[in-house]
Amino acid sequence: MAKRPIKDMPMQERAAHYVSNALISGLIRLARALPYHIRVPLIGAVMANVLGPLVGYRRRAVKHLAHVFPEMSQAKRMEIAKACLNNTGRTLIENYSNPDMMARMKDQEITGPGLAAMKQAHADGRPTLLVTGHFGNYETTRAALNSQGFPVGALYRNMSNPYFNPHYVKTMVDLGGPMFPQGHAGTKGFVKHLRAGGQLVLLFDQHVFNAPVLDFVGKPARTALSAAELALRFNAVLIPFYGIRQPDGLTFETVLETPIAHSDATTMTQAMNDSLSARIRENPGQWLWVHRRWRPDDA
Repeated sequence: MAKRPIKDMPMQERAAHYVSNALISGLIRLARALPYHIRVPLIGAVMANVLGPLVGYRRRAVKHLAHVFPEMSQAKRMEIAKACLNNTGRTLIENYSNPDMMARMKDQEITGPGLAAMKQAHADGRPTLLVTGHFGNYETTRAALNSQGFPVGALYRNMSNPYFNPHYVKTMVDLGGPMFPQGHAGTKGFVKHLRAGGQLVLLFDQHVFNAPVLDFVGKPARTALSAAELALRFNAVLIPFYGIRQPDGLTFETVLETPIAHSDATTMTQAMNDSLSARIRENPGQWLWVHRRWRPDDA
């Protein structure tokens, strides 16, 4: 279910959501009629050059880039913001092209020491928490793992648009692995799967009110400790992972990094932030600068 039932929304808000979903859904249907190697760059270009600037996403991305990189030129910020929006559009249509994307990731090489650690945990009946951010396309790594015998589940957040949400959720479910919506029931299922020794994905790079303030790309940012707390509670292996888009725009490097050693939740979460920060500095155009990672209550 979406965050608010349609019947509880004012008519104007309901109409805005309806029109927005109609436009996005129409664009997705049109793109899916095209070959994969054409539809992916097409939607990336539309998001970067039309939709992103139109709805204010480019402006927001540039603002966040100025906050983190005040010494950077405006031209460079614009370049990164455009790359960010292009990656966002590509990711959207890739995730709506599940059969094609899953076929491409079926024999994908998964690199990094975290893979051996996850396999050992699986053999021992120990759970694994795979943590990442809105970087590259993390769903490609989940698709690769699912196709190679690891039914990786995920906890997801429903979209605020009640018309868009049902087909958005379906795209994630179709990738395989159990899916759990945020909320009491979803969290209960998530924990049950973890307790049984399953593998689960958590994204940790969103602002959470009242969460501790930690360093993120050199700036203070509130960061939830929940992933580290779950790892400690259930003795789960905690592995940062990434689906890094390659220069051709269609293929990926899928990496499971060295597991984060168990210590305390704050130290472990800062290690997660440091891992993602390093990836962002290396490929800034692949992180979602659009979302509100920093807010006035950060201090």
